[in-house]
Amino acid sequence: MRASLLIKGILQGVGFRPFVYRKAIEKNLVGFVQNRGDSGVKIVVEGNKSNISNFIKCLKLEKPPIASIHEIMVKYSKQNDEFKKFSIVQSDQKGNTFGSIIPYDISICNECFNELQDSENRRCGYFFITCTNCGPRYTAIKKVPYDRINTTMQEFPMCKDCKKEYTNPLNRRFHAQTIACNKCGPSVELIDSEGNKIEHSDPIREAGRLIEEGYIVAIKGNGGFHISTSTLIDSPLERIRKVKHRTQKPFAIMAPNIDAIKTFAKISNKEADYLSSPIRPIVLLKKSDEYYLSRLISPKLHNIGVMLPYIGLHHILFEKISEPAFVMTSANPPNEPIIMDNELAINELGSIVDYFLTHDREITQRCDDSVVKFVGENISIIRRSRGYAPTPIHVKMETERCILGVGAEQNVTCCILKDKKAFISQHIGDIETPETLDFLKNVIEHLIRLTRSKIDLIACDLHPKFITSKLAIELAAERGWELLKVQHHYAHLAKLIGEHGISEAIGIVCEGFGYGLNAKAWGGEILYCSENEFKRLGHLEEQPMVGGDLATKYPLRMLTGILHRCENFNGWIMDKVNYFPHGIEEIEIIKKQLNSKKFISTTSCGRFLDAISALLGICYERTYEGEPAMKLESLAIQGKDVLRLKPKIEGNVIQTAWLLHEIFQNLNKHQPWDLANSAQSCIANSLAELALLEAERLGVNTIGFTGGVAYNEHIVQELKNRIERSGLSFYLQKELPPGDGGISFGQTIFAGKN
Repeated sequence: MRASLLIKGILQGVGFRPFVYRKAIEKNLVGFVQNRGDSGVKIVVEGNKSNISNFIKCLKLEKPPIASIHEIMVKYSKQNDEFKKFSIVQSDQKGNTFGSIIPYDISICNECFNELQDSENRRCGYFFITCTNCGPRYTAIKKVPYDRINTTMQEFPMCKDCKKEYTNPLNRRFHAQTIACNKCGPSVELIDSEGNKIEHSDPIREAGRLIEEGYIVAIKGNGGFHISTSTLIDSPLERIRKVKHRTQKPFAIMAPNIDAIKTFAKISNKEADYLSSPIRPIVLLKKSDEYYLSRLISPKLHNIGVMLPYIGLHHILFEKISEPAFVMTSANPPNEPIIMDNELAINELGSIVDYFLTHDREITQRCDDSVVKFVGENISIIRRSRGYAPTPIHVKMETERCILGVGAEQNVTCCILKDKKAFISQHIGDIETPETLDFLKNVIEHLIRLTRSKIDLIACDLHPKFITSKLAIELAAERGWELLKVQHHYAHLAKLIGEHGISEAIGIVCEGFGYGLNAKAWGGEILYCSENEFKRLGHLEEQPMVGGDLATKYPLRMLTGILHRCENFNGWIMDKVNYFPHGIEEIEIIKKQLNSKKFISTTSCGRFLDAISALLGICYERTYEGEPAMKLESLAIQGKDVLRLKPKIEGNVIQTAWLLHEIFQNLNKHQPWDLANSAQSCIANSLAELALLEAERLGVNTIGFTGGVAYNEHIVQELKNRIERSGLSFYLQKELPPGDGGISFGQTIFAGKN
């Protein structure tokens, strides 16, 4: 008999066709396997019925580790003896089945790592060693199908030895599109800060030596440049922070192995497994009691972002050094995307770095490192990028439309939803510059092209001044797409229910800012959603946000707005006058604005946490997103709940001025870390109580928590314990960031429901 199979999933660039070939030969079948232009695979086999049945079972059960089968469509017919053997045929450039895509960039596999170190292997020491099981995919592909001619490797003709492996169906590199070696592949160079090549027989190991000595080196990888330097010497870190105007924001680091990480950080088995996975993300780990790396890496934080090498170049970099880790932070000018072009890197970074370690392979899609942390036993994705994008999220919701979501303003991603699959881009960043906007436009077009999508509707944030909202309006007008503006926190809740396939829930959505339906600044919300309804049920108390964005940058402004009528506060705040950029004059202006009621108000949980941070002397100026609240969390971990404050809720409003007043009255009675712990506990219990009251009133048995505050482990655990003790189900994000990095997905889910 004959069986014709169309398969959707992550199938191209993962060794799937060689696997199919071997299984077909093993089962005595004839026919062919073919990549399709829609990133799917077509298989036609003829032979014994039971052999075909076993062959299809093998496809599902024994597929390559990175491959993912989403759907198999099989059509049976009579055998017509068309084939004499089984073969891999030239790709079909057509194909119109939506739903498959090339995989994410895959970290170096164990087989390639062993070959990299094997002096007898011809690829020993080759910095871009790859096979069908590992290597760049998303950052190297120009269009589908995933064939070498459609990747940046087309510029590097295979040598005789590579060609032999590439055409051998039994070889691990059979049809490995990034196959290369020292003879025929990309090459690496060491360059000084002025762009002059440094002649050296071993440029990568020399770069490692320079980093260990305290020099700053820009390193080009698969998805862009990193800036690297020593983790033990303060002076180069001081230089980077000064030149990049990055006084406090933590740097990620790369360690050669798990044993090295254990010398400066605490690491669980789950964290070790995730660090070592093919994704190889940055994982936020708690600093050990014996932490000895530079204090300048993650100032005043209890954790540090660590990753392991994910390409051969990284492993070689560490081979002859004794340092436990290198700083490895994304190389980009302020508020601009990560740099991926050699010439641009030299022009933009020449004043910052001492050397460049570059290669001559083009990067089609820049891609930052992904960042995750464990909140209790659950993984929480902070930045979903390299190692994830553009792997789809599978949803239960039915929608006939093809929907594009463009995110909000910060931590932007874009997302395409169609046929129960949501394809989410890599991290774009904050849309504040023309360069980042161009990056977003490029990624949108690339994702549409890779998925062969025909967009019907574009969804954006409700905020009228967001650049992404303006872009959506322009694209809708130009291309005839329907436009839908989605309230920010509704999109947050939609991404939570969309990920888990929940039909009805109470949502606790807490973060820094979102444009509300009443045109006010929301950010501490209790919401309700069902199959076709979203509505606001309650929120944190509205508080003055004097100066708007200035209150975000300087948390003492938020604090003053909340406590300005509190007894003894005026004397206390005057002691902090030096932390106001314009001193006493600024304080007086703030008071006048408060008395005249000329200010905006916010229900933001993020801004309230900032105010607590300022009150406890933790952070007076926000130099990066989430800094005051993150430092508050780090301090609270050291303390215990000494105040045991009970939630105070009036109507559907959680009273926060009262809570801040209680902390203020206890400043001289308890340690700051205990007060930080008490404040966070009270916020969590207040949110839980109001959510539980609304759940009981509406007969809902599911409560979810999302938004940027959902990264706070203490608040999450308090909420979880309180809600689950009440017998209700509690949900957190698992496959998507709780913060704005998942907003584009939520926009598409909300649009699909409307």
